[in-house]
Amino acid sequence: MKSIWSKTCNIEKQPALNGDIEADVAVIGGGMAGILAAYQLEQAGVHTVLLEAERIGGGQTKNTTAKITSQHGMFCHTFIEKKGKETAKLYVQANQAAVEEYRRIIGKEQIPCDLRVTDSYVYSRNEEKLKKETEAARELGIDASFERQIEIPVPCAGAVRFPGQAEFHPLKFIEGLAGKLNIYESTPVKEVEGNRIRTACGTVLAGKIIFATHFPFVNFPGMYFARMHQERSYVLALEQAGTLNGMYIGDGEDKLSFRQYDRYILLGGQGHRTGENRESGRYAKLQEQAKALYPDCRVAAYWSAQDCITADKIPFIGRYAPDRPDWLVASGFQKWGMSSSMISAMLLRDLVCGIDNPYSAVFDPSRFSAEEVPQIMRDTGKAVKGLTKRFFHIPDETAAALEREQGAIVDTPQGKAGVYKTEEGELFQVDIVCPHLGCELSWNPDERTWDCPCHGSRFDYKGNLLEGPAQEGIDKEEKQ
Repeated sequence: MKSIWSKTCNIEKQPALNGDIEADVAVIGGGMAGILAAYQLEQAGVHTVLLEAERIGGGQTKNTTAKITSQHGMFCHTFIEKKGKETAKLYVQANQAAVEEYRRIIGKEQIPCDLRVTDSYVYSRNEEKLKKETEAARELGIDASFERQIEIPVPCAGAVRFPGQAEFHPLKFIEGLAGKLNIYESTPVKEVEGNRIRTACGTVLAGKIIFATHFPFVNFPGMYFARMHQERSYVLALEQAGTLNGMYIGDGEDKLSFRQYDRYILLGGQGHRTGENRESGRYAKLQEQAKALYPDCRVAAYWSAQDCITADKIPFIGRYAPDRPDWLVASGFQKWGMSSSMISAMLLRDLVCGIDNPYSAVFDPSRFSAEEVPQIMRDTGKAVKGLTKRFFHIPDETAAALEREQGAIVDTPQGKAGVYKTEEGELFQVDIVCPHLGCELSWNPDERTWDCPCHGSRFDYKGNLLEGPAQEGIDKEEKQ
């Protein structure tokens, strides 16, 4: 399940930390947000080190569809209604500035990352909604247009077009910046206390610390676990599907995403909340949709992505918490990690350097409004259900009854456990309690993983950690 980016780029390995060091700023997390934050700070003359638990670009960045766009679905009209025109305008301007900053950096550093300037479209069956969105986008300063005819073979009334957006190869871009940065790979952070970071390879003393780990792993202060949830989606790289000149995303339920890379069309869809995929078939359903749209296509690669979703759909970028002035955070990017990563880098650079940024208040993690309460309550309800489920859930299976290549929560002599049976009949048993905050895990049959429905941590069938905010794997027994 390697992404097309992982298959076509192999970034040179960086050394691990070896001993104790000091820096002006330490960035935790080597995805796009962390790499860009370190780059912007180094360019501003701030001595910065970056700590990555495994490999740079090896988390969510390698699984993105890599659209660089200020068009975030059908959002302009809704944003104006909920946040007001001024806030909505600043949000759009910040994202458009991010698009331009990518183009500037790629040009300045001469990075061969397959950058392509193109238009972005959001399509819908609802013509009235499309026209309202076009008008709202124009109110916010975007040269948007309503297009009745589009390239992709989907039933719709048309699309809203944002001109001058972009797409690229994210790992080739990171590769082009890595040599300019102080990066330590294979350096998992174990603890952060004040201005000191303890890793498995030494300690780092830093004036400022940036948490760019996709989902913040320090629960208090900040309480980001109560303010976000995570969602998964799936992507196919299709050969023999023709070509596209633009990037597309649908509106409404079961929406699809399209973009071109090289000879492939990247088709994304089948999204769901992490931990809520109990029936297999996400990839199969996406393949069925692909065949219906492009009868002669062939799947060259397939993979999945995970996104943090805030209650008001705006990322958290700024101070981690009021009582941690030297901690900074970048998280909650939704489906728009590329533009949000660049916004994060520019905002955090200015915050470290004491420069006023006109967009900082929009993304301030300490913001709160009444319209966020319903989503926070829903997320809290999911977490409470996950926490209590392990006490009241009665297992549906026994290990002996499991089919091959099937996983389930089963009865064992030691109590409830998660068990997976391989194609060869070997059983792998793990604890079903997420080490993050104790929620009961769910089996994901499409990816053969144990997923947390509360906060999105994920583990393979052997119990190894795949995704945070958990910082360790789940207890396991030897295969039987």
